[in-house]
Amino acid sequence: MLVLLPPSEGKAASGRGAPLKLESLSLPGLNEAREAVLTELVDLCSGDEDKAREVLGLSEGLRAEVAKNAGLRTAGTRPAGEIYTGVLYDALDLASLDTAAKRRAGRQLLVFSGLWGAVRITDRIPSYRCSMGVKLPGLGALGAHWRAPMAAVLPEAAGDGLVLDLRSSAYAAAWKPKGELAGRTATVRVLHAPTRKVVSHFNKATKGRIVRSLLTSGAAPKGPEELVTVLRDLGFVVEAEAPGRGGKPWTLDVLVDDVH
Repeated sequence: MLVLLPPSEGKAASGRGAPLKLESLSLPGLNEAREAVLTELVDLCSGDEDKAREVLGLSEGLRAEVAKNAGLRTAGTRPAGEIYTGVLYDALDLASLDTAAKRRAGRQLLVFSGLWGAVRITDRIPSYRCSMGVKLPGLGALGAHWRAPMAAVLPEAAGDGLVLDLRSSAYAAAWKPKGELAGRTATVRVLHAPTRKVVSHFNKATKGRIVRSLLTSGAAPKGPEELVTVLRDLGFVVEAEAPGRGGKPWTLDVLVDDVH
């Protein structure tokens, strides 16, 4: 099983570890595209600060993020699972997993990123600020920049098992499973049970709990239909919609009463 996660907008501070080594990251087929984004981002943030803030969509209060990006090549690193914070990652709570669940997380979780493309939670990266929605002056829209490299690398990473896609729309646009792989992909919506309306904040928390439950249970569903059964056994209320034709992902609706 491969679980696709969005990053968090907020991130923990860079660690005290050795500086970034692109060659040490997972999915080395993405390194050329990573280097291109990294070079332009560092150059942008080493120049006109106001221009960098405008390109990155940062408010005045986030001015310090520009300096952070300028120093990405020399900043300390820590595992990506420690860098990403926020509602989903708080609910996932990687640090409290037992040893076996942490090993599964290292194999199964893939976090998408405007800067790195995608990384495993064990990959050591510095803290940064660069969403998939950014349009860099030289490279253009990052979602478009990543499509070809992702299409070349991600199918192999997915292997022949289930793909659980929990990404937000901006990150999902960077890579969409196709063909037979799409048929064993499941996307998840979190709906308010009484109204059937999509929830926002609780959406992230619920997705974090889903991933944590799968990791701690050791469940290994082989496809979307089996995933529905596993999630129901784990206590989630799930409605499933099989694709109307081949080559399309399944849609799983997880129903919640609490929308806080």
